[in-house]
Amino acid sequence: MALTKTTVRSSPGSRYIVQTEASATADNAVAGTSGTLLQADIDNTGNLSAVYLKLYNNASPTVGTTAPEWVFKCPAQVRRIFSCVPGSTFATNLSMACVTNGGTAGTISPANPVIVRLLLNV
Repeated sequence: MALTKTTVRSSPGSRYIVQTEASATADNAVAGTSGTLLQADIDNTGNLSAVYLKLYNNASPTVGTTAPEWVFKCPAQVRRIFSCVPGSTFATNLSMACVTNGGTAGTISPANPVIVRLLLNV
């Protein structure tokens, strides 16, 4: 996986998270602390089926068992950007996973890479 974290200057958010191969394997504690979700950007242009980005207010969730705080659906072969104005807070940390079926029980990774970008204020 190729996960990067960048400090953002002169932006509404202070941290920009990019995962170029989001999958059912959770990326744990990507925020590093509590904060606010400002935007979720899902690029599913490489897949023939919809994907679901699960975000957890949890530093180490179990995908398929832990209930996600937010679930964003992105249809096949499109890129969707979801803005959360003025922001949705998470008190613990933020973890994420990307699967092909919604709900808590979803655990199947997309067939091809999905790029997820998160804009956070931490």
